[in-house]
Amino acid sequence: MSRSAHPAGPRHADVYPEGHYTAPATDLNELDPKVWSRTVTRDADGALTVGGIEVARLAEEFGTPAYFLDESDFRARCRAWSDAFGPDADVFYAGKAFLSRAVVRWLQEEGLNLDVCSGGELATALDAGMPAERIAFHGNNKTVAEIERAVEAGVGRIVLDSSQEIVRVAHVAQRLGVRQRVQIRVTVGVEAHTHEFIATAHEDQKFGIALADGLAAEAVRRALTLDGIELIGIHSHIGSQIFDMAGFEVSARRVVQLLAEVRDEHGVELPEIDLGGGLGIAYTSEDDPREPHEIAKALSDIVTRECESAGLRTPRISVEPGRAIVGPTAFTLYEVGTIKPLEGLRTYVSVDGGMSDNIRTALYDAEYSVALVSRSSDAEPMLVRVVGKHCESGDIVVKDAFLPSDLAPGDLIAVPATGAYCRSMASNYNHALRPPVVAVRDGEARVIVRRETEEDLLRLDVG
Repeated sequence: MSRSAHPAGPRHADVYPEGHYTAPATDLNELDPKVWSRTVTRDADGALTVGGIEVARLAEEFGTPAYFLDESDFRARCRAWSDAFGPDADVFYAGKAFLSRAVVRWLQEEGLNLDVCSGGELATALDAGMPAERIAFHGNNKTVAEIERAVEAGVGRIVLDSSQEIVRVAHVAQRLGVRQRVQIRVTVGVEAHTHEFIATAHEDQKFGIALADGLAAEAVRRALTLDGIELIGIHSHIGSQIFDMAGFEVSARRVVQLLAEVRDEHGVELPEIDLGGGLGIAYTSEDDPREPHEIAKALSDIVTRECESAGLRTPRISVEPGRAIVGPTAFTLYEVGTIKPLEGLRTYVSVDGGMSDNIRTALYDAEYSVALVSRSSDAEPMLVRVVGKHCESGDIVVKDAFLPSDLAPGDLIAVPATGAYCRSMASNYNHALRPPVVAVRDGEARVIVRRETEEDLLRLDVG
């Protein structure tokens, strides 16, 4: 692996045209524990290790790009969420963040439930042995075939996303001779402080049934009259990558108000309330996520207070962390290729992956951190943009960051906090091969999702 110095790109804030970039205050060799998984450290030579294994060894064995998932950290976060909410609440891991058979087994062993939102996720959960009664099935447009499979399997709940779906699920369940437990997802009109495309509780979007104009109340009326379903509660989800609990307070108040209206009109106190997920993680040092026990106390206090005010028994709370569990537990390892300084602007650092393994920067303008991990360096910092190898100008992995100015082709760099929505949203753009997911624990590494091959690509091409 080359260690030769590369001609430095721009390094000083006064040459940056926007004038707001300053050299980082911390040593570039330091690893912020907020953005890296818990077993990540540097060895005596400055190389990053995870689970006791040095990244050069991982790169040699598994290649790059690759996702490396800290299994110990993943399990510890599962336990933290379970312990925080305790036996009187339910924690559903949101499988859309990242799902594999190994992850399903870990969830089962750590006592968490699982939320799925497609037939493929349901198939993975069932194949890996997750008890169906511990599965919740989401989705805004479930097909009849997906509903049939979920009902036949005996999933613990189906979250109903529209008035049409209420009838659809009821008819399927009645035809199959069962009474399916369901929740109704409502949109509460809360605009979470997040990206427009991941804010999910304002009225102008595809999810849920609006509280406005009495639509949710009408949905409850319909659900309570149908023999094929048992309405057990109300579901709300206000967005993703949220740090401020104020949105949850408003959401809980409006959901509890609906529960009170249901009691007053129908004489029924629904026993459950699901407040969704969306809790943020640290992608950069500027992010400040809350710990699970803080979140659990805040949500419990909000619901209890609102129910006491409405004269309701406090329902059983459930939450759906996905990103908050798996996001911080993985990083993506890349090898540096072309390095292109642009005088007076920045240095472009091209890696052997890109938007095919992390679309979030292009899709959401997401921010990430990056570090040189195959060695330490005392060189001056330079402003870089980490880009991929795809034929697309928007193929950006990390928009603006600092790396050492002696960065060279062949060096290994890593982007932390890529456990959520990177492999699950990966693509074959430019016929790229999707990277493997490698679980690392206690000095051992094993592939849990293998790297795609050219044979995999060609096998699907039957023309």
